[in-house]
Formats: sequence, C-alpha cells, structure tokens
Amino acid sequence: MGKGDRKTRRGKIYRSSYGNSRAHALAPAVAGAKPTVTKAPAAKKAAPRKKSA
Repeated sequence: MGKGDRKTRRGKIYRSSYGNSRAHALAPAVAGAKPTVTKAPAAKKAAPRKKSA
C-alpha cells in the first residue's frame, strides 16, 4: 500500500485523482441544523453472585 495503490489516499494524491479516499470537497453543513446526540447505552447490572457452600 502506498503510491501505487489507487484505493488509498496516498495513491490518489500520486495519480492526481479524487474519490472516496480523497474527497475533493467536504459537503456543506446545513445552516441551523442541530448536531446529532446519541445517548450511551445503560450499564447492565452485574448478575448476583452464587453463594458457595
């Protein structure tokens, strides 16, 4: 992987081409859009320990 690999960013730069690995420009953000917030999953409680005899 490197300059000869067309699928990597370095290969795109070497060949002076653009693609998924080297996007030409970032997509413009929508004005007034709220950032997406994801909640962390609730922590599971530990299973009760079995009593030893």
